[in-house]
Amino acid sequence: MADPQIEAIASGRCLVARVVGEMDYVTEPVFRAQFTELIARGDRFIVLDLSGVSFSDSAGLNVLLGVWRQADEGGTVVVLAHVPEPLRRILQMTGADQVLKVYDTVTDAEADFGG
Repeated sequence: MADPQIEAIASGRCLVARVVGEMDYVTEPVFRAQFTELIARGDRFIVLDLSGVSFSDSAGLNVLLGVWRQADEGGTVVVLAHVPEPLRRILQMTGADQVLKVYDTVTDAEADFGG
């Protein structure tokens, strides 16, 4: 199992952050800290590319909702892209997809921000 990590790359007007690893109760503190650092960079638009997420449970969902809330309070827009199907189902079942905007691809998300 790979260590949980976030690889951030500036892309146009967006910061694209590729999330890698399992998002669960074990990795929650690591991801929370990394997302806090990401938001502290001050980028206005952040696209979370979840294509590298191999597993997510309710703790992972809570991390995503927490990062969205923290970003929103600071005036940053955070959206999701390449959401794996199991996580997409969790977002739909919980109604979190009404809060977290989901795009099929990073390119689609960037297009919304003039990226």
